[in-house]
Amino acid sequence: MSTATRGERRVSPVFLALVAIMAVSIWAVWTDFSASPGFAVFLFIVSGWVVSLCLHEYAHARTALHGGDLSVGARGYLTLDPLKYTHALLSIVLPVIFVIMGGIGLPGGAVFIERHRIRGRWRHSLISAAGPLTNVLFALVVTAPFWLGAMDGVPDHFRYALAFMAQLQLTAAILNSLPVPGLDGYGVVEPWLSYKVRRQVEPFAPFGILAVFGILWIPEVNIAFFDMIDAVLHGLRVTEWDTYWGQQLFRFWEGTPEIPSLTGIVLD
Repeated sequence: MSTATRGERRVSPVFLALVAIMAVSIWAVWTDFSASPGFAVFLFIVSGWVVSLCLHEYAHARTALHGGDLSVGARGYLTLDPLKYTHALLSIVLPVIFVIMGGIGLPGGAVFIERHRIRGRWRHSLISAAGPLTNVLFALVVTAPFWLGAMDGVPDHFRYALAFMAQLQLTAAILNSLPVPGLDGYGVVEPWLSYKVRRQVEPFAPFGILAVFGILWIPEVNIAFFDMIDAVLHGLRVTEWDTYWGQQLFRFWEGTPEIPSLTGIVLD
């Protein structure tokens, strides 16, 4: 029976601190309390992004637990503590740098699963898919006020911050679902590949996330990718106006932008 002790499932104080920082930054953005609204948005985006990374990795671990790997509890993966991840650089530092550099959400693999404990290819695929599906759910949550038509009275800065957070979650879900070694998308298809193919691909796994990020720096690829992201967000009633100003506020170190008021503007 797949289970874990109460101590192994206790939520980490580190994660609770991240949630508290996110809550305070949300309040600061909503009330325009900070002298620098951009810094408040930055704090909200970074703390919210790290919280989503923790949930992403927790989804992998929790699915693995139910698949038969009890070791995830002993490793602390069920506590949502980012300090317990096996590759803190890949799971926390690099994704945050990617966000700052290009507004791209790209979580990396961070939990070690004892795959020999898992029986069945479908279970292996589901463990890998659980992370990107968490990003999809996060994106639906932060865009809910948009597609539910509940944005009346919402402060502009908060609206833009939500839109940029949604963009990050969507890019994370799509990019991490690519069948590239080292990303979750490859983990979904890997169980269905022959042993020979898996052995040939294995050496490239550590470089997959960097290769994807590098390809996205090609102007033509970057434009096509974000056109697709904008199309999906538009279906959720989030406009390019929203995401653009959200990213501009996020980059507070470049100076606080003069954002035009939404009054009298119809967002299609």
